[in-house]
Amino acid sequence: MHDIATSPDLRENKPVVREAEWPLQHITLAGLSWSAGDVSSSNPPIIMLHGWLDNSLTFTGIAPELAQLSSLHAVDMAGHGHSGHRPPGQSYLLMDYVADIAELIEEHFNGGKVDIVGHSLGGIVGSLYASAFPESVRRLVMIDSLGALSRPVSDTVPQLRKSIKKRMAGSGKSAVYPDIAAAAKVREGGLSPLSHEAALALIPRNLKAENDGFSWRTDPRLRHPSQLMMTEEQVVASLSAIEAPSLFVRAQDGLFISRAGMDDRADAVPHLQIVDVPGGHHCHLDGDTRPVADVVRNFLENE
Repeated sequence: MHDIATSPDLRENKPVVREAEWPLQHITLAGLSWSAGDVSSSNPPIIMLHGWLDNSLTFTGIAPELAQLSSLHAVDMAGHGHSGHRPPGQSYLLMDYVADIAELIEEHFNGGKVDIVGHSLGGIVGSLYASAFPESVRRLVMIDSLGALSRPVSDTVPQLRKSIKKRMAGSGKSAVYPDIAAAAKVREGGLSPLSHEAALALIPRNLKAENDGFSWRTDPRLRHPSQLMMTEEQVVASLSAIEAPSLFVRAQDGLFISRAGMDDRADAVPHLQIVDVPGGHHCHLDGDTRPVADVVRNFLENE
C-alpha cells in the first residue's frame, strides 16, 4: 500500500489513509484503507462498498470517523475507480460483485467476521453477501439501500434481449474533458445528482489522463443493461436470510423514502434498525455528513 495522505500526529488518533490493492483469482481490486493509532485489534475490519459508477472516494466524509473503531477498507468494485475491469466478453453481473467480495474477505481478511457498510449498489452487494455468508458478517449498514432492484417475471425475456443487443452494439468512444471541473459538471446530473463540490471530491478516481484532458477510467460496460434481474420475491427472500444486526440509513430526500414495497422489504430483515438522516441519495458524501457518520458509528460500536 502507498500513502496518499497522512495525519502528522497519530498520537491524536488521526487516521492515515493509504492506497490498497487486493489481488483475486481473476481480477485485482483496489481501494483506500484508513487506520488510526489507538484502534483495538479485537474490533472486526470495516469493509465499505460504494454505489454504481462511484468509487472509494465516496466515503471520505465518514471514513475518518469510522476508522476510530477499526481498520477500514473502502473497495473500488470491479470496473470502478482503480480496480481492474472484467475481461472482454464478460458483463458486470450483480452476483459476480458478491463473489468478488466473498473472495476478498476470505483471502485478505482471513475469512473472519467483518462489518460491512455499503451505499446504494454497495448496500445491495453487502446485503447479498451477508445473506449468503452470515457467519462472516457481524454488522451490516445499508446507506439509502435496501435490497436489489427487481423486475417482474414477465420482464425476463425483454430484459435479456435489451442487454444482448446493447452488448453487441458496444459502448462507443469515451468523451474527453479539458479538465476535472468539466468532468465534474457532467457527474452533477443524472439519477442521483451531486453538488459540484461533491462531484469534484468523487470523480478524480474515476478519471484517467488522455491527450490534453481526461476521460473516464470507469468501464463503460457498467452502463449496459443487466441480463437477468431478481424478482421481488427473490429480493425479499435474500433480505430475510440476513442474520447480522442491520441498519438502514434512509435519506430524507433519497431514492427510497417513498418507494413502494420498501415496508415489506424492511419487515423481511430479521434484525433491522431504520434511521432517517437529512440529505439526498449521497447523504454520506454531499453536504453535512456528520449525521450519517454519527448514526453509523453508534450502530457499529454498540453491541
